Amino acid sequence: MTTVTLDALDLSALLCSRVCHDVISPVGAIVNGLEVLEDEDSAEMRDFALDLIRKSARQASARLQFARIAFGAAGSAGASIDLADAENVSRGMFGDEKTQLTWSAPRALFPKNKVKLLLNLVVIAVTAIPRGGVIDVAVTGEGEAPVFVLTAKGAYARIPPHVEALIAGEPESGTVDAHAIQPFYAGLVARAAGMAVRFSIQGDTVTIRAETAGPGEDVEPEAETEV
Repeated sequence: MTTVTLDALDLSALLCSRVCHDVISPVGAIVNGLEVLEDEDSAEMRDFALDLIRKSARQASARLQFARIAFGAAGSAGASIDLADAENVSRGMFGDEKTQLTWSAPRALFPKNKVKLLLNLVVIAVTAIPRGGVIDVAVTGEGEAPVFVLTAKGAYARIPPHVEALIAGEPESGTVDAHAIQPFYAGLVARAAGMAVRFSIQGDTVTIRAETAGPGEDVEPEAETEV
């Protein structure tokens, strides 16, 4: 299957579309809440509007903080990222009544691309359990040769459609759109970080494992994946 490449402008545009998709809903809810405050005299409705604004503002902030690290530069070239920051933005983004997130990782600085890969794999793990459940994130090893194991357990668990081909950079359609850009980008980051990603499923549990690529595996040399 042919490997798809995107030029910098197309990659940037698709990632921007993805981020906008994630934040437009809470921002729209904030606007709706403000309109209620302007039009309503009822104390009950105003309290409802203020609560909606507070929740939506927190949600928008959490999504932007996550995207800043998972998709953005998050510091100068060659920078490292604290795994504690990765945990915090993941909990802010996904920790809710539907999904429970557990996290086991050293408190250490890891190379930026490896942390970005970890966060992108968290996104994929969430899509593996569409009705919610438990996601366990485990990081072992040193920063230069870590092992990431993410298990997603829940009803109707499945390896997300086309995700393996997209991570390999070989989408079945031969093209990448805004819906497919996140796993495709995860594959770019994995190859830049010199890591291989594998999926498996057993019963109601999907396992995603990422580790340093072995001899002969198709990865690129360590490089920055800035947008």
